[in-house]
Amino acid sequence: MGLNLLEISETEQLSACKIALLLDVFTPDNEIEGFLKLARSFLKTENAILAFDDEPYIWFNQFDKFNALNKGQQDASECIHHFFDGALVIDQKHHRYGDFSNCIHELGVPHNRAISFDLRKKNTSNSFGRVTFFDHNKEYYEQNGIDLAFEFIQQMVKFIALKFENAELKEKYEQQVATNTSKTRFFQIIAHDLRAPFHGLLGFSEVLAKERETLHDLDVQNISEYLHETAESTYNLLENLLNWAMAEEGQFVYHPIRFNLKQVTKIVCEILSPLAFKKNIQLIDDVPEHLMLLADINMITSVIQNLVSNALKFTATDGNGKVSIRAAQKDHKIEIYIQDSGLGMSSQQVQNIFKPNIKVSHKGTSGEKGTGLGLVLCKHFIDMNHGQIEVKSRSGVGTVFKLSLPDASTNFDYEI
Repeated sequence: MGLNLLEISETEQLSACKIALLLDVFTPDNEIEGFLKLARSFLKTENAILAFDDEPYIWFNQFDKFNALNKGQQDASECIHHFFDGALVIDQKHHRYGDFSNCIHELGVPHNRAISFDLRKKNTSNSFGRVTFFDHNKEYYEQNGIDLAFEFIQQMVKFIALKFENAELKEKYEQQVATNTSKTRFFQIIAHDLRAPFHGLLGFSEVLAKERETLHDLDVQNISEYLHETAESTYNLLENLLNWAMAEEGQFVYHPIRFNLKQVTKIVCEILSPLAFKKNIQLIDDVPEHLMLLADINMITSVIQNLVSNALKFTATDGNGKVSIRAAQKDHKIEIYIQDSGLGMSSQQVQNIFKPNIKVSHKGTSGEKGTGLGLVLCKHFIDMNHGQIEVKSRSGVGTVFKLSLPDASTNFDYEI
């Protein structure tokens, strides 16, 4: 069986070749080909195959030929790996050279002589892969050539490690730039949403201060209600902003305890029942009495209250609106559902709902305002509690938030 060489156009999984791409494979600056050619020249040998760990292709070099081999069919690298026994080189003096030679023969690498190098630094365990040289020459490789190839390969390993470090630094830099841009945009949104209500607060408070004698009692009542509602929504925004900032800085302390979920939903429904009554919405607590969680009770109460409050905010006030909380046990998880029959969301809104840099929140059915910042906190709190949060929604139909949290039988170490 010979080597099954692939044409360049056949390398459909090239995007999975992280190291090969770092070394500019299949470009005019192909460093893999240059590396193999120079190493072959030290050893005065004809063929080389190089395989990086966890990548789908092996790279083959012979004189001016450079091709890919499908590792799925001929994984010589995995075979060879077992024969090193901690050494950096398998040559004729290695105690498992015979097994190594037989193995690569069976994999379609005919040869009279062969040598393989582990792509790792001396005194380390982190290997990038292996490179093997072979041909039909009956004279074994000269020791001087082996030594030169070994030193060159060690330098190549250091070069690959440096490439990795540079790539990781570049990625972190780009992520930081993107994060800073997102935060700038986010604070622009917050500043705008804080400035807008203050126009009303300042304007109507000025009317009360300077024109009180000209106002009827009904006008004073309407202005007072507007000022109260605007001040309350602005305060909620500031409180969410403070909580978000604390969460970003890691200032929230996670204290998991075992508690009854019904205990939380009763509190939430008691708090939000006046709002549901005012908006003529049916608020239903359909959570069984026996479900026990292992979580931070304050965080989970905050999450459920935020989600139910949002559901009420976006549900119609025509008397047909419903917001329900239900839950069920599944394996070692408690699944909690907060469902409404409200306005729903578009697919674009759903994609961006947990992102602080996008304004995904719209006015509620009674004109309530918000930025969606509370949902960012919900996601953060659920993550801290080793859970998941999902959302499904359709415009005009309604929204369902699903929380999955560890039940009280969970028994593993948390980072507190």
